[in-house]
Amino acid sequence: MKSTPETSRRRVLQMLAGMPMLPLAGTLSASSVLLTACGGSDSAAPVTAAPATYNGVSFTAMAAPNLSNAAAMATTTVGSSMTVNFSDASKLDIKLTYQPFFITGTQVPDGSGGTILAGGYYDIYGQPIIDNTVLTSPRQYFSDSPDGTSLLTVANAKVTGVKGNTVFAVVQFEYTTWAQDGVTPMYGKLPSPIAVLTLDQDPVTGQLKLVKYHNVDTSAVNGLWITCGASLSPWGTHLSSEEYEPNAFTAATDAQFKAFSTNLYGSATAANPYNYGHLPEVTVNTDGTGSIKKHYCLGRISHELVQVMPDNRTVFMGDDATNSGYFVFVADKEKDLSSGSLYVAKVGAGFSLDPAAAAAPLTWIKLGSATSAEIKKLATTLKATDIMDVKTTDPLDATYTKVNANGKTEWIKLVAGMEKAAAFLETHRYAALVGASMGFTKMEGTTVNVKDKVAYSALQNCQASMVAGHALNTVGNGISIAKQLVAGAVMALNLQGGQLDDKGAAINSEWMPVDTKALITGEDITADALGNTANPDKIANPDNLKFSEKMRTLFIGEDSGQHVNNFLWAYNIDTKVLSRIMSIPAGGESTGLHAVDELNGWTYIMSNFQHPGDWGSIHGVVKGTLDPLIKANYNNKAGAAVGYLTGQVAQMKLSKA
Repeated sequence: MKSTPETSRRRVLQMLAGMPMLPLAGTLSASSVLLTACGGSDSAAPVTAAPATYNGVSFTAMAAPNLSNAAAMATTTVGSSMTVNFSDASKLDIKLTYQPFFITGTQVPDGSGGTILAGGYYDIYGQPIIDNTVLTSPRQYFSDSPDGTSLLTVANAKVTGVKGNTVFAVVQFEYTTWAQDGVTPMYGKLPSPIAVLTLDQDPVTGQLKLVKYHNVDTSAVNGLWITCGASLSPWGTHLSSEEYEPNAFTAATDAQFKAFSTNLYGSATAANPYNYGHLPEVTVNTDGTGSIKKHYCLGRISHELVQVMPDNRTVFMGDDATNSGYFVFVADKEKDLSSGSLYVAKVGAGFSLDPAAAAAPLTWIKLGSATSAEIKKLATTLKATDIMDVKTTDPLDATYTKVNANGKTEWIKLVAGMEKAAAFLETHRYAALVGASMGFTKMEGTTVNVKDKVAYSALQNCQASMVAGHALNTVGNGISIAKQLVAGAVMALNLQGGQLDDKGAAINSEWMPVDTKALITGEDITADALGNTANPDKIANPDNLKFSEKMRTLFIGEDSGQHVNNFLWAYNIDTKVLSRIMSIPAGGESTGLHAVDELNGWTYIMSNFQHPGDWGSIHGVVKGTLDPLIKANYNNKAGAAVGYLTGQVAQMKLSKA
């Protein structure tokens, strides 16, 4: 029977009645659905049938764009849909779209009636850092690489200009690729900015509008170094990252670090390398400002995207480096990362990238216990040579130990009594010295599936130190594959309590990883007609990871030098279905991923991208066509977007299977 407006209303009301979540921003508030599906009448017939309840979501995959539609390759393209399934076999199909808050390099509201440069760089004194590489048009440096983003609320928040619900996003900017002359590389030479965005959430549609942009003052923490992935702590703070910790043994002569110090302090020698490579934490205030502190006791590693477990104490960390490892920090107190114990994993027999293979066991070496304050004091009073002696060639001295760390082979001798300083300030080297499995390559984002008690970790590439026979592969470290997989993998790690460290002491956590196995992998291929060197219908070089408990979906963002366009994927861990849901501008990277299950009744998927049109060897086929398009879209390739995935209310479709 053909449905009437009344029966359509009844169906919608039945579906909404038992629904524990509203699936995407701008799609499923009661009023918006009723107005869209039912013509906007104010009255409704009583619902007598048992209400249909929410029964999960699925995603319809989009095709990868190609040169038949070059415009789609040169911007963010979303051709996917999300289907909300209900217990009575009815479903709601919602077409997805991408909504940016801004493109970096544009002026945005500062909340006081003026404007501010989005992604702009400032020195330690709060002054804009000026790009003078084009003498006739000096301008403030701004980032083309927005990264980690957190969406959150703060109790009793009140910001001028908000008409609906007050919502905040914290956004950090990893680096800028080039100076405006297009030839001067700027990676790692500028102090990373971090901003609080005040967003006006429409209570009817869930749409978000930027009303205030506030730069967080980072002077109290000596500025920030290459902030990459980020996560939201269970207590509502933004957990940042400082990636690729600067080498304290070579910083005094390193051109990159000297440029960073000059841009930050006005002096090439003022910055102390031991102040970087830590975990910054941002707290948002009720007025849309923010404060920041750095935790020095979580190890000085290539912090990527950390995940705090539901106990509010256990922190599983990404370590984005060659010769990286699994690191876990267990805080002494809940919701307080200022003191605790640091552990690194030893991988047992059977490590494999075959998803059908059994998991390899993990055991844990305790590196030490410390407070942030005591490690910060060591950082400000010790030089690298006070902690250990490092040789880059074999000294032919048995008191030195050969290790592979930070993508190099070194010979190390620890200074007597410096175990704690080494554990927390020279963490990579010390972990290798004490026998940890420091063989992973580019371990990126981490996330957690709480219900199943499983963590996920991205390996952007599985090469070099992971491959048997390679000079950086440490024999016996448990990480050894016969053949490289450049396209990478996502690993799954079971979490348990009752674990002991290497000395037989109990680890005070119920959320320690006990094994690791491949969940999903990419596939290297001979270059196809477009230039892809990894299968475009599989993940390649996974980076950002976020898991949605309500959707039972693992979201995967790519940082790929193998896909001509990088993609954002949705992987349902129950059905094992992988769906491409968004394409990033060619040459760009998918970043800023954050899956928010519920915020004032709305669900969001936050997503940014970096450095559009940053051409590599795989882009030879497309570069000539796409370069002028991307320049036109993104401020001569100097800008990139901060935004989120939403749904088009006008394109919802109700149906019954």
